[in-house]
Amino acid sequence: MCSLLGPSPVTTGGTGILATCYARSIELANTIIFEAAADFVHIIALIMTAVMIIHVRSKFTAVGRKEITLFFYLYMVLTAISLVLDSGVVGAGVGVFPYLVAVQNGLTSALCTCLMINGFVGFQLYEDGTSQSVWTVRGCSLLMFLITAMISIFTFRNLAGLSPTNTVGVFVVLYIMNALCLFIYVIMQLILVVNTLQDRWPLGDIVFGVLFFVAGQVSVYVLGATTCTGTNHYLDSLFFATIGNLLAVMMVYKYWDSITVEDLEFSVGSKQGQWELKDASLGNETRTNTYQESSTDYSLPGRHGLGYQASRDPNYKGVSVH
Repeated sequence: MCSLLGPSPVTTGGTGILATCYARSIELANTIIFEAAADFVHIIALIMTAVMIIHVRSKFTAVGRKEITLFFYLYMVLTAISLVLDSGVVGAGVGVFPYLVAVQNGLTSALCTCLMINGFVGFQLYEDGTSQSVWTVRGCSLLMFLITAMISIFTFRNLAGLSPTNTVGVFVVLYIMNALCLFIYVIMQLILVVNTLQDRWPLGDIVFGVLFFVAGQVSVYVLGATTCTGTNHYLDSLFFATIGNLLAVMMVYKYWDSITVEDLEFSVGSKQGQWELKDASLGNETRTNTYQESSTDYSLPGRHGLGYQASRDPNYKGVSVH
């Protein structure tokens, strides 16, 4: 995005902020690939996101399964777009480049908005998995995608009072609004864990996720030049920011997985019944299977680990077999 913003450099006469330090490019099959290290992390992120989506979809009765799946899908698409832009597949001189950057910005806002809305699902303000819940997440994410993408295009193309030197609109929707969404999500999850759950381990997932994300942002906006020169231009801050974002998303998955359980009605408790087998060895005698279980408590895992207890005293006897 920096290549599309800022005053015109004297050396080039175009638009954009020139980088003071960036990672070395490599040549592969007569093709120059930019940000090779960051590209490798993007590919790893795509693979890891696919694995997380498979695991989420396998928990058929978990709370917020459909809603959180949309978050990972958005992250996967955003990662793919970032891979195309960072690797130089679509260069800054290509006409479609500004629009792809606008899509990237829109997906970033949609991702943060989707995560924020997912933060309310755990409070069961409305039934999760229903059309109302799913389309609330989709609608809010789509709205923020359109707003951010349009403001980005207007800024890049010097339209509607916005220009590459007047970046207030992009700053508000891309930084302030997204930071607010992430802040609301973190606060809501802290309230959920402290007031609802007996287990405090999910707090660690939240803390680590915040630390990973903040570390990635600091590496870009504070330690960018220092990181690049310190690694002799083999790595730059984009590499570490991509790793930080991936680890933060993985902590979101780890947190969601730790606070949700499958609500299966056939999930029984820890006590096992005793089977007694009586088998006759000769002729026409009867074999009887008896299953006895007395006053066994079982719990059906409820939402966010909150179960309920029930008692039963069944006595099952098998049928005579001749």
